[in-house]
Amino acid sequence: MSENINKIVVAYSGGLDTSVLLTWLRDTYQAEVIAYCADVGQQEELDGLEEKALNTGASKCIIDDLKDTFAADFIYPMIQAGAIYEGQYLLGTSIARPCISEGMVRVARENGADAIAHGATGKGNDQVRFELSTASLAPDIQMIAPWRQQRFRDQFPGRAEMIDYAAEHNIPVQASAKKSYSMDRNLLHISFESGVLEDPWYDATGEADRDMYVLSVSPEEAPDTPEYVQLLFEEGNCIGLALDAIDDVIAQLGDVTKEGTQGDYTLLTPYGVMRVLNFLGGKHGIGRIDMVENRFVGMKSRGIYETPGGTILLDAHRQMESLTVDREVMHIRDGLIPKYAQLVYNGFWFAPEREALQALVTESQKSVSGEVRLKLYKGNMITAGRRSALSLYNEDVATMEGGAEHAYNQDDATGFIQLNALRLKSEATRRLSQES
Repeated sequence: MSENINKIVVAYSGGLDTSVLLTWLRDTYQAEVIAYCADVGQQEELDGLEEKALNTGASKCIIDDLKDTFAADFIYPMIQAGAIYEGQYLLGTSIARPCISEGMVRVARENGADAIAHGATGKGNDQVRFELSTASLAPDIQMIAPWRQQRFRDQFPGRAEMIDYAAEHNIPVQASAKKSYSMDRNLLHISFESGVLEDPWYDATGEADRDMYVLSVSPEEAPDTPEYVQLLFEEGNCIGLALDAIDDVIAQLGDVTKEGTQGDYTLLTPYGVMRVLNFLGGKHGIGRIDMVENRFVGMKSRGIYETPGGTILLDAHRQMESLTVDREVMHIRDGLIPKYAQLVYNGFWFAPEREALQALVTESQKSVSGEVRLKLYKGNMITAGRRSALSLYNEDVATMEGGAEHAYNQDDATGFIQLNALRLKSEATRRLSQES
């Protein structure tokens, strides 16, 4: 331990692990501990958090409202990049970590803290994400990762020891063996892992796990009637939504404010868009993913994710791009999606290579403006139309009907095909001569 550490900002959620961690850090380092919780859309999980942290030994508890920042500065740029990890994961936990880290660094600076601590285990990705982000923003601030300290693991080899420690130190926690899996929630998604889910053959779609899901119903339980939603895009960002019952949805959500109207569309902030789309996607059973992924630290892990709003937004954004982005620009961007997603997943959000890729993405989005209509039905998003004043689609060129020779002369394709076939013919001629 460092004797120079006098004040620690610890990532705090109020659960068993971070509650124990808060007291342990205070007593072990004999330092002032500030509990930090970034509000990135956890909803009711934040209830009573400040009082609990103060009763657990924190000198103060800072609940930092980052919901708008998370949506506008992290989720939206990632959606523009079309980022999806290993073909399935929409990076809900991954993208939240740099947002939280940025807030922790700011609070550490404001409060003169020497160190930042987190409760991520030595087997997971989050330790890397928190620490790489902090290294990028504040290389002088020390990092404390108790789970990578042998003395911490010796003291807490299991959950039972943590519960006993909490009781001994009068730490108020609600620990139960009923839910053996762990959960992480934010505006973009909720994830489930560990416990019974560690068996990749375990079926988490049955009656026994119906109560596990938070943001969505199963497709079987979704309404039998489809619902239409239209998304209004401006330079790659969704700025408004149109659906029949949007006023009722906004009233039910309670924390979404209208930013105005544009034609049939209700204009919303990125946070408002995500909230409404989460509601719609969850209602129609959209966005559930069960996957085995490759962690950055080297192992495979099984996770279940609910990403209702993000799934709708990513699909609609792709439809808007299909109409408005040049073919070669789109193909270059698409070729970079795996790399971009890997950077986000591995914790390199603030790295120069991600920022360079983002600059290319931003340039590609200048024409991505217009409208997309989707039909939501029992876990599916069905494209029901798209249009844009900046569309590259030319019906005179694309039509299969006659009478459009002024726009596209089919005779021109003969030379085009011959030129592209030239090298293929050369290779075939060589091969045939070798065979003979």
